[in-house]
Amino acid sequence: MDTCILVSALRSNQGASYKLLSLIDNKKIKLNLSVPLVLEYESAAKRMVDELKLTNLDIDDIIDYLCKIGKHHQVHYLWRPNLNDPGDDFILELAVEANCDYIITHNIRDFTGSEKFSIKVISPREFLKVIGEIL
Repeated sequence: MDTCILVSALRSNQGASYKLLSLIDNKKIKLNLSVPLVLEYESAAKRMVDELKLTNLDIDDIIDYLCKIGKHHQVHYLWRPNLNDPGDDFILELAVEANCDYIITHNIRDFTGSEKFSIKVISPREFLKVIGEIL
């Protein structure tokens, strides 16, 4: 799950990103995490804390919960550069390490190149359709 999905879900309780986040502990969804991804989640959310109408403690609680339910991975092999945005390579590397079927993002074009690793890049709405949780 790309950081933009978490941020979108925190901004609004409407839409596919929020629905996806609300289902994250569902057995149909496996959240794969790495230290760089968790740090990016935290940094992005805390930069927007005023806009989100949350406190830093609220963000910490959300991140702690994601860390509790997510599967943790150490990425030992870097596949860089591979994507249009080098800042997203660590997400692809995590997806490869975790043997993911999907990367879920709003920025699909940023992940052009993921197909070389047989990883599909889809929107939250598309993913919800795949798992039978259509909005």
